[in-house]
Amino acid sequence: MLPSSQRSRQPKTWLALAIGAALACVAFEARAHGSRLVPVEDHAVPPAVPIVPSEEAPPAATVASPWTGLYVGGHVAYGVAQTCDTLSTTAPTSSSDSLGSFAGGVQLGYDRRLPSHLILGVEGDIEFPYFVQDGAVVSRRAPQGSVTGKLDFVSTVRARAGYALDRWVFYATGGLAWAQTRLLETGASGATSTTLGYPIGWSAGAGAQLALAPGWTLRAQFLHDRMGDTTLDGVQLGLDWHFGANGAASDAWPIRSDDWNVHWQSTFIEQGYLAFRSPYQGPDSLTGATQFANTFSATAFVGLRLWQGAALYFDPEIDQGFGLSQTLGVAGFPNGEAQKASYPVPRLNLDRLIVRQTFGLGGEQAIAEDGPNQLPEKRDVSRITVTAGRMSVGDGFGLNAFAQDPRTQFLNWNIYGSGSYDWTMDRPGFTWGAFAELNQRRWAVRVAYFLEPTESNGNAYDLDVPTRGQYLVEPELRYALLGQPGVLRLMAWATRANMGSYTEAVAMPTTTPGYPDITQTRQVRFTYGFVANVEQAVTRDLGLFSRASWTPGQVEVMGWTDCDESASLGLLLTGRLWRRPDDQLGLAGVVEGLSPEARAYFAAGGMGIVIGDGKLDYRPEQIAEAYYAIGLAPWATLTLDAQVVVNPAYNADRGPVPIYAARLHVER
Repeated sequence: MLPSSQRSRQPKTWLALAIGAALACVAFEARAHGSRLVPVEDHAVPPAVPIVPSEEAPPAATVASPWTGLYVGGHVAYGVAQTCDTLSTTAPTSSSDSLGSFAGGVQLGYDRRLPSHLILGVEGDIEFPYFVQDGAVVSRRAPQGSVTGKLDFVSTVRARAGYALDRWVFYATGGLAWAQTRLLETGASGATSTTLGYPIGWSAGAGAQLALAPGWTLRAQFLHDRMGDTTLDGVQLGLDWHFGANGAASDAWPIRSDDWNVHWQSTFIEQGYLAFRSPYQGPDSLTGATQFANTFSATAFVGLRLWQGAALYFDPEIDQGFGLSQTLGVAGFPNGEAQKASYPVPRLNLDRLIVRQTFGLGGEQAIAEDGPNQLPEKRDVSRITVTAGRMSVGDGFGLNAFAQDPRTQFLNWNIYGSGSYDWTMDRPGFTWGAFAELNQRRWAVRVAYFLEPTESNGNAYDLDVPTRGQYLVEPELRYALLGQPGVLRLMAWATRANMGSYTEAVAMPTTTPGYPDITQTRQVRFTYGFVANVEQAVTRDLGLFSRASWTPGQVEVMGWTDCDESASLGLLLTGRLWRRPDDQLGLAGVVEGLSPEARAYFAAGGMGIVIGDGKLDYRPEQIAEAYYAIGLAPWATLTLDAQVVVNPAYNADRGPVPIYAARLHVER
């Protein structure tokens, strides 16, 4: 989280939107994936029809190479940055160090191929560091204090010259480079100052590109950037889409068209409220003053078939923005895109890196359509699927067709999620682990193990496997009620991790610094909980959903939000009745509460993962949400959203708070 002095600072939205537009073009030609009110499960899909082989594509030699024209793409990178800084104290001390980290960004360029096979072109790119290190390139303590240099982004404009050999191009590149840097200087008194810098310099490097499929090229590139006292050496791996490229799909290409896919999404949310009743507030309160905040995300979904039944999925994402009050002050937070880490400039997140293996058990088959993190395939309805890697727990557990995606449906955390389920995650919302699913025509069961953070709301993972972590089981029953499909899911979870105790924190002497300081009570503890989750179609256009969850509430929350019991109810209606079939209307409410031990802790001034007013006049937190999603195009939706939060952070002394939002979502 940023220090309180920076909490009102807004992100550079123009930069975020520009990055999203460029990243979106990476998958410009990926086939759009549709949605319907009532999802079609495997048991409802008729057996797959035989696939008729298409005509053979022209020989490889006749397929045009994509080395002339405009292209756009995205990349991930690993680089080593180095800088030299001097503390501006009475006895200046120089500091020089280096730090390696992941990064990612987008590029745009134009190439022209000459008859001699010479390739000439120009390219511009911008690159952002991985969220964990927040752009830190040096951090060294000196006798008079400390200095930390942070690299917010690096951008280049370069000429390219290369030589084309069939589907390969080998090239050299060089040009102008510039960056935004932050120097955080702390003196002996503890005072911190921040200085922004914009060094300009040069960039040079070399690389190779392979024409991977019609319109697509894969690149590997090395760049050396030097900007004043800052240098960056990085190796990039990326994909480019070439506009106007031709050439039919063919087995002669390095990769078959149905063995990989690329999709993308971008979501921008502006949210805010007017001043509300707030006689007091604490460090983790929703501020009582008028405020507006926005969040932005742009994600690429890349899938690759490894062998029969196995696939690799990789989802790099660029995020920017802030939740209201730095994502603090409401247990059922009103923006599902607001992470617990806030970014004044864009940051790279590696959302998913998973391998999925499906073992067919024979019998009836169904077709899985092409989509994000799903390659098109024909698979057995009766099957075992194993998924492992970095992912969100919500990729496999707690699903509900009518309330599960804050980018297209309800925004509130505890309406699209289960309030008291302590969803294990780092600050961006992801973890490492594995789960297995046994699927049958009318039922399924899933089991999982996921890593827990080493401490509440942390980004580092406890690697004491498997004695610590989170364990889940979720049976699923599919049925029909009055001829309409429904699904019931019952989830049980257990966590063994380094957690603090509410009771022990309150029992500490009131003279303890930071009383009640729950961090001083942390040790390996055990907790558990249950979730009931139902979705029911009423008509082809109307669906109902409900979730209920409970946990004992004896220990601090590790990843999700401060909540020990919750119940939600809602409906989703398509606009077919008023001749707007691509529109949606959603209405829902949730009530959530704390255990007696948690109430005592927060009343004594305790701070939680997202709440803490310094004292507490306890009442259950109550939230109502309504949204209307306008289908602008098959790939674009504009949503208007309104929420009312009664007793924010379970405190009857504050609120209620009406919160309004506008959301623009595009996907292909």
